[in-house]
Amino acid sequence: MAEELAGLTGLLYEIGLLKRYKRTGWLIAGVRDPESIADHSFRTAIIASVIAALEGGNPERAAFMSLFHDTQETRITDIPYLGKLYLKPAPNEEVTAEQVRDLPERVAEMVSGAVGEYEEKASLEAVCARDADKLECLIQAVEYREQGHQNVQPWIDSSLAALRTPSAKRLADEVLHTGSLEWVARVLNGDRED
Repeated sequence: MAEELAGLTGLLYEIGLLKRYKRTGWLIAGVRDPESIADHSFRTAIIASVIAALEGGNPERAAFMSLFHDTQETRITDIPYLGKLYLKPAPNEEVTAEQVRDLPERVAEMVSGAVGEYEEKASLEAVCARDADKLECLIQAVEYREQGHQNVQPWIDSSLAALRTPSAKRLADEVLHTGSLEWVARVLNGDRED
C-alpha cells in the first residue's frame, strides 16, 4: 500500500507540472506569456462536456478524457507542430503506460482507458473531446488576436479545419463572429432574464 500511495502522490505532483509548462506553439506566434497546458486542458474539458451534450453523448466522459488528453506532456513537453516535423515523440499511450506503471491497478486502468479512448477516436465522446481540443485552441487564438497578436491565423485555420461534429463547427462559427467580452456587455446592459 505504501508503494501505491507513493506512486499516486508522484503522479499528482507530476500532473502539477502542467500548471507550469506553457503551450509552446503560442511562442512562435509571438505570445510572450502563453497559457499553461493545465489552462488549456481545463477549458477543453468544459468545451468537451458542452459539445457532447449537444451531440447526444456523455458529457462527463468527454470532459474526463479531455482532462487527461495532454498529461503526457509532463514527460515529453508541448512540442509545437513545427518541432514535430523533426522529432518523433513516443505515442501518448506509451507515455501514459509509463506514468501509471506504479499506480494501483484500478487507477492505472482508469487513466490508460481515458487516454486510449481519446487516441482511438472510436467513441462519440472521444470525437467530442478531440473537437473540444481544437475549439479551445481556436478560442484562445481569437483571444490572443484581440490582445494584439496578429500571427495567430494559422492556429484558427487549422483548428477550424480539424473540427468534425456539427456542434463544434457551429460554436466555432459563433466564436469567429463574437468578441470575447460581448457576454460582459450583455450582462452589464441587463440583457438577462430576472
